[in-house]
Amino acid sequence: MRRDDLVVLAVDDDMINLKLLKSMLKKSGNVKEVIEAKNGSDAIGELKGRDDIDLILLDIIMPIMGGIDMLKVVRADENLRQLPIIVLTTDETKKVEALDCGANGFLMKPIRKEDLERKIAEVIL
Repeated sequence: MRRDDLVVLAVDDDMINLKLLKSMLKKSGNVKEVIEAKNGSDAIGELKGRDDIDLILLDIIMPIMGGIDMLKVVRADENLRQLPIIVLTTDETKKVEALDCGANGFLMKPIRKEDLERKIAEVIL
């Protein structure tokens, strides 16, 4: 079954990356809304304030709270731990750590639209 009304939380401290992600997601046709957060701390706030988020796209290297720390917080939270999380980063060395901390998928930046859509299809059932 393919969902076509996804609410995606995109977490990245780079505004250009966020805009590109938002544009790719909107063009994919199965995303209803993209919520933006600049770091893990902001993202946790969004998650606590909403119960309709279907997927998290998460950068690893960010100020205040990075992606690995946010992954740990989400996976430790009873209400959030089932959320699919795809990690997006330029740092290949973080892949194992991210997956060990509970990420459902991993994509190297720069992100290509086809790769993003394929990865989302893999983690959203």
